Amino acid sequence: MIMKDTKEIAKSTRSHRKLHRIFGSALVAFFFIIAITGLLLGWKKHSGGLILPKTEKGTSTDLKIWLSYDSLNTLAIQALQHSFPENRSARIDRIDARPDKGIVKFVFKDHFTEIQLDGSTGKVLAVNQRTSDIIEQIHDGSILDFLFDTSDGQIKLIYTTLLGGGLLLLSFTGFWLWYNPKRIRKQKEGVSSVS
Repeated sequence: MIMKDTKEIAKSTRSHRKLHRIFGSALVAFFFIIAITGLLLGWKKHSGGLILPKTEKGTSTDLKIWLSYDSLNTLAIQALQHSFPENRSARIDRIDARPDKGIVKFVFKDHFTEIQLDGSTGKVLAVNQRTSDIIEQIHDGSILDFLFDTSDGQIKLIYTTLLGGGLLLLSFTGFWLWYNPKRIRKQKEGVSSVS
């Protein structure tokens, strides 16, 4: 009975090892990309502005004297056109207001440009490349949705499902590859102590 159990555990271990090897080999490059981009994202605020642009300071934190978002939007688009005469798209992705810093950041949808304006004067404080956004999109697979202009993040959904599922499977099979030899060893020790 014990020998039969040992053989079944060994067979199960071989199956787990095969699955582990197949999925590990297929996904290793993606896991490498996720690890590198994850490290970079973790360090983005401590990169001295290389990954995430430094947030400038405006002249006032008093929202009552800030310009309207409409006026700031117009100024941001003018700054974009002045900084990039090759006519970059002016479609806004998001507006990030930082009242405690006195600034408003405009981030564009079709490229990774950020324009920081003083909230009260509208003065252009910085025009930057948002490398952190590129890294984040590589990290979660949405860079392909960006490049192919998909409507609803379908590629990101497939990418995260495959890689998340793959990581769960590797964790599951890895556990059994670690635990099954211990079970076999215990059974063998049990047999030798009985005889």
